[in-house]
Amino acid sequence: MICGSMFSGKTEELIRRLKRAKFANLKTEIFKPAIDVRYDQNNVVSHDSNLIQSTPIDNSQAILLMANDVDIVGIDEAQFFDDEILNVCEALALRGTRVIVAGLDMDYLGRPFGQMPKLLAIADFITKLHAICVKCGHIANFSYRKTRQKSRYT
Repeated sequence: MICGSMFSGKTEELIRRLKRAKFANLKTEIFKPAIDVRYDQNNVVSHDSNLIQSTPIDNSQAILLMANDVDIVGIDEAQFFDDEILNVCEALALRGTRVIVAGLDMDYLGRPFGQMPKLLAIADFITKLHAICVKCGHIANFSYRKTRQKSRYT
């Protein structure tokens, strides 16, 4: 698991790990929620503009169908996936696939976000990253919301 606030480097770290796996000649697949079209319709893209080819999906069960004969599965923006993401990750791990998941662990109010708490509970390894507050320079533990607009996720 790679978790933290926005601008903490979660996607950058996920891309780094998957690129290293490719150098090691391991077969990798990366998935992202189809609703995540901020930087690119298909690729996973970090705020630093690093990218890796991915498969956008509408539901987490699709990962099981598309990740046959894969050594490592990467999942970005896991907080936006449905309730089945936990079962999907467990099923992949039981078949011997390494699963690397990245996502926001808390919303802008500092509350646990989406399916992330359940995924964190079963993770073998957790990397918690922090952003830096642009006002005071201290560690930022959760994301800052700039608008009053509410989304369906908060």
